[in-house]
This record gives sequence, structure tokens and C-alpha cells, in this order.
Amino acid sequence: MQLRTKNLADYAEEKATNCPQEVAIYVEDGSHIYFGCIFEEAMSLAASLSDLGLKAGDVVSFQLPNWREAVAIDIAAVWLGLVVNPVIPIYRDREVAFILADSRARCLFIPGTYRGYNFSEMIERLSPQLPDLQHVISVRHENSIDGVIQYEDLTRQRGGPAPDKQPTDMAAVKVIMYTSGTTGRAKAVRHSHQSLACAIDNGVEAWGLGAEDVMLMPSPVTHITGFANGIEQAFISDCKTAFMERWDVDKAVAYIDEVGATGCVSATPFLQELVDKAKRDSLDLPSLRFFACGGASVPPNLIGDAHRALANCRSFRVYGCTEAPLITAGFMRPEEESLAATTDGRINNWDVIIADDEGDPLTQGADGEILVKGPAMMMGYGEEEQTRQSIDKRGYFYTGDIGHITPEGAIVITDRKKDIIIRGGENISAREIEDILHQHAIIVEAAVVAIPHERLGEGVCVFLVTRDAVQLSMSELQAFLLQSGLAKQKWPQRIEHSSALEKTASGKVRKDVLRKKVKALIQSA
Repeated sequence: MQLRTKNLADYAEEKATNCPQEVAIYVEDGSHIYFGCIFEEAMSLAASLSDLGLKAGDVVSFQLPNWREAVAIDIAAVWLGLVVNPVIPIYRDREVAFILADSRARCLFIPGTYRGYNFSEMIERLSPQLPDLQHVISVRHENSIDGVIQYEDLTRQRGGPAPDKQPTDMAAVKVIMYTSGTTGRAKAVRHSHQSLACAIDNGVEAWGLGAEDVMLMPSPVTHITGFANGIEQAFISDCKTAFMERWDVDKAVAYIDEVGATGCVSATPFLQELVDKAKRDSLDLPSLRFFACGGASVPPNLIGDAHRALANCRSFRVYGCTEAPLITAGFMRPEEESLAATTDGRINNWDVIIADDEGDPLTQGADGEILVKGPAMMMGYGEEEQTRQSIDKRGYFYTGDIGHITPEGAIVITDRKKDIIIRGGENISAREIEDILHQHAIIVEAAVVAIPHERLGEGVCVFLVTRDAVQLSMSELQAFLLQSGLAKQKWPQRIEHSSALEKTASGKVRKDVLRKKVKALIQSA
């Protein structure tokens, strides 16, 4: 893979000059994003941010949906040499406070109110504990708020030249994204301009993306997939993007036909609903030629169903994570349907070894921890100790996933070392939930495990040991979690009360036993 020498701002400027009237990103309501207009907006924003005193190296956070403004923020930040920190919109006080403090964000972009939640009030609550946060900018908020800057005031056309563009350093930190860890404390994943570009180029190469392609993007731009393949890919490649602000399968099928979407990279539930809709309404969506599926378990029969229901679409599993995006790119040829359905994809532009507990390679076909190394790998975590624990002296990243490599060069995931629940493509730390539950007055022990979820792949189940064997109801638990500020998607959907939790000789809870127990209870219900 050839390394790039230009960053996002370079490409945005080139396309604004060469094809200003061309669509970069389609938007559902017809307010499409054009190369010329978005660059002008980004330059106005860059000038305003510079006037606010932001300088190269400062962190700019945004907690926005798949909106045009996120694109302008990204371009403006790269132009000024700022580091971008996307924050998932469903995060609330607890997560947001940690991320903003840990990243030392100087500036934050938020919606005023979105989907019934008042972000301005949240930031007002959190501001006293965020000394580095100097500026809060409200996006698409009709009413002015004391102490909060309106985005539109920063992007009105202004005279004078654009601020000086910072020299391109492809090895510099470009983005910080936070991902759940087994310790419960989110880790700051740092990607450079180069590593992010390599992740995008990996997919462009494997899927043959060109000027005729349109990437449907329902994944949030605050995730690695939505950020890389939703925003940046539209500028550094010839492929366009079609933003979806919120997944709705009925709207999705109409939108696919409207813009001629040819591909999608997203989570399992979206593909399942798309296939069900196509079969139910006799739709074949002829423009769609591939759907890369990851972020949650993929039933093998879903891949075959997709091939039969969608006229020209090849569906396949892919494997990666925020730290190491798109390790596999999937199997696209018709004769590879079995591999597409039963493996997690063909390794593409990554060095992968399957290792024992000492980090030494195992023979082909043997299960062990998956270690990866490649140009798209993160620079490291924000904390050096976290990086040392995850990347060895050879430069291999320890994914925490267990699996093997097939003779065809495909990865098959068989287990997970990490105590992570993957709910609809979202990583949820069991430890984080447990730490909060242990603050409850009557909970003696709490053990959180994944349970099967028909739509989202995995859900959250908690095993509780309580004082005096008190039975804690779901409504009581939810009231406690609401007060804690934990995001709702992390709340348990099932409670199992127990007199004791089975443990190892060293005192660790046997979560493998708990998973089997709850799975058996579900199957027998």
C-alpha cells in the first residue's frame, strides 16, 4: 500500500478548486454537501476558531450526529492542525465528563437539543469540572444560550484570506477516539493522518471503490467507521458518501434507490433489517453491490439470505476495531459465499499472527490470541502504560480476540479475552457497569455478561448478589442507573439474582459459567 503525502484539508482544497459543484456527501433531506460550499464553510469556521485562540495541537471535540457541520469541523481542524475528538451522541454526563477531561478538549461542538435530550444543560452541569474547556459551540440551536457560541455565528461569510494552513505532517495525531476497555476506563485511541488514510485505502482497494460508487453511511460519524468511511473517504477517494442521520429501514431502501448507493459498511442489525424488508416487499435494490458487516456477531445464514434477496449485492463479514480498523476486507466473489458466511474475512494489508499466552506464533489452524500490525494501526493510547500493555516490542497489537487463520488467509473469531459486550456495533465495558452497580447500597456483587439479542447481536445481563437476598426489580435498577448518569444503551436488559457467584481459585468470577447459565435459561424459556 502506497503511503499518502496529503491530508484531508489538502484534498478538500483541491476538490473545492477542481469540482466545486460536485456532490461530496448526499444528505437525506436533499441539502447535499458540495465540495465548494463545504470548503468555504470550513474556512470560515477555521478563521473563527483561530480568532478564539485555538492553535495547532489543541483538541476540538464534537458530539454531533451525521450532520454537515461535522464535516466542516473536521476540515477546519485539519487546516489549523487541531486534533479532532468525536464523541458519540448517546453518551451522557459520566462518559462525556471523562472524555473531555482526559483529552483536555479546548472546544466542544454540541447540538442544543437533539432527540429530546438537552446537551446544553449537560455541559452546564459538567463545566465546573472541565477547566480546559474554554469554548462551547451550539449547532442548529434556534435560541441563544448564555456562555454558548452559536455555530452559525462562526461560519457566516467573512472577508479576508483564510488562516494559514498548518504544514502537512502525516505522522501527527489527527484524531482521538475513546473505546471501552476491560478495566472499565475508556482508552484514548490516537490515529495519525497516515494511519487513518491507510485504513480508508484498505477498503477502497479491496472493494474497488471509484467515481461510480456511493457509500451508504448509517454508522455514526463519531465511530471509526462513520468517521473514516463516512466523512474522510469522500475527500481522499473518488467514492461519494450518503449520510443517514438515523437508521430507518423504510427510509434506507428509498434512499438507496434515490442516490444509487453501491456499498455499505455497518453493523449486523442493519443488514438483517434490510434483507427482511427486501424479502417482505419484493425489493432487490439493484444498485447495491456490497455490504460489509461487522461490529457484532453475523449469523452465517444472513449472508446467504442477503445474496438471494438483493439482486447484485455481495455481503460478507469484516473484522477490525478502533485501534486496528479493517483488518479483513471480506470475500466478494460469488464462489466465496461459504467463506463470506463462515469466516470473519480475508486478511488485507495487515500482518497477523495467532499467538499463545507468551506471544509466540501457533501453527495454522490453532486457536490463540490475534495479534496484528500494519500501517493503519493506531499510534497508541493516550496513556503510555496502556500502550505498553497492548503493543509488544515487535509492534504487534494484542486484540484480545481469540481465533485462527484458515488456509484461505481468513480469520475466524472463536472467543474473546476482552470482557466487552458488543451491542449493535457499540462496545460496552462490563467492568464500567459493574463499578457503578457496586455503589448501590444493597448490591454485594455484580457480574455483567453478554446475552444473545435478536436484533443487536448482544445485550446486557447482570448477575446480582444482594444483602439479605433482597430481590432488586428492573425498575429499581433503572432508576439507580439513571441517577448515575450511565448511558441507557449500557443498562442491563436482564437481571439474575444469585446467592453466590462461582469463582476461580484466585477469586475471579467465572463469567464463562455465567454466560452458559443465562444462555440455557433463555433457551429453556
